[in-house]
Amino acid sequence: MPGTPHTVSDVMTRTVVALRSDTTFKDIVKAMERWRVSALPVVDGDHRVVGVVSEADLLPKEEFRDGDPDRYARLRRLSDLTKAGARLAEELMTAPAVTVPADETLAQAARTMARRRIKRLPVVDAEGVLQGIVSRSDLLKVFLRNDEDIAREVRREVVAFLFPDPVEPIGVEVRDGVVTLTGRVRDTSIVPVAARLVRAVEGVVGVDCVLLGAPRRPDLDPDLPAVAPVGEAGGDPTDRSGSRSS
Repeated sequence: MPGTPHTVSDVMTRTVVALRSDTTFKDIVKAMERWRVSALPVVDGDHRVVGVVSEADLLPKEEFRDGDPDRYARLRRLSDLTKAGARLAEELMTAPAVTVPADETLAQAARTMARRRIKRLPVVDAEGVLQGIVSRSDLLKVFLRNDEDIAREVRREVVAFLFPDPVEPIGVEVRDGVVTLTGRVRDTSIVPVAARLVRAVEGVVGVDCVLLGAPRRPDLDPDLPAVAPVGEAGGDPTDRSGSRSS
């Protein structure tokens, strides 16, 4: 139904600086400074990702540089103390690395970053070989999509699919990524489905769905309640109404 979502391979950076396990502490800092990144993947001899070194892994050396740690630090921060004395990437890296396949959707990658609280992910193939890197800013590129492109996809992939024979033409307006649907449809039970599918279109910031059912016919439907959008006074998801979603 809706068009194939963009995947990590569509937005990732393919030229990646990687570290060897024997890269020294100072060379790691130099690489981060030169390439203006806060983390670097560590690879083995076959270019498989085995870990990641971030600025957080390097900071303990400075934190514990000018004094002996107290008893609390020795008990609770053993890992940081170990890294404070580390000299090579293999001693500093966080392992195993959190990685992402190139064919994963941007939404899936975003969920991984949010749940693991990380800013970037090494992109690997089925063998774990490094293919690229994807960052938070890469995932946000979909919101640079222009309103006209979004409107065309909504009309083609959602409106034409769900409402091939509407009571009146369905209006699709997009402004700053916010999609507004207007018009009348024969089956209002699928209006919430339309809102969800529109929200899933890449680049959409929000959805205002004001789709209504067929107009009341007093002579034929004397008991039919007046039409009101769902969520407003008198609205009912089971009547011939629309819904508003954001």
